[in-house]
Amino acid sequence: MSRPEFVYVTYIETTPEDLWDALTSSEFTRRYWFGAEVRSDWKVGSSFALIMDGQTTDEGEILEADRPRRLAYTFKHVLKEDLRKEPASKVVFTIEPHGKVTKLTLTHDGFTEGSKFLDGTSKGWPAILSNLKSLLEQGEALTIPLSALGIEGVG
Repeated sequence: MSRPEFVYVTYIETTPEDLWDALTSSEFTRRYWFGAEVRSDWKVGSSFALIMDGQTTDEGEILEADRPRRLAYTFKHVLKEDLRKEPASKVVFTIEPHGKVTKLTLTHDGFTEGSKFLDGTSKGWPAILSNLKSLLEQGEALTIPLSALGIEGVG
């Protein structure tokens, strides 16, 4: 049996380079990822951290960094005790240019059966990537209330 996974595809009117920068720059992520910032030097084997309100919520290791085509890292929640017990998962961004648009495919996998973290990420990623698309295309992220995500304990 295959492991549970989350896949999301969107098309953004931007360049692969600008999309890469938006995925890897704290300045950008704070604007579309509900105030969270990513921290890494984006080299294979380096650490990755997602920080919200000065607190590390998730961490991992860079597995691939092929600018501006592919980015992969492990993703382990470290803040909430019940989610901290789950094993690290894997996030992969595949970036493909198609004329004036760039296709972004996000695959987040490696979850265990019945994962609470899979439930939360499958509700969070669509909002995060919708914000990212709006920011890159219109210069401003959407205003999505956390309560709209329907994630238990968030909002």
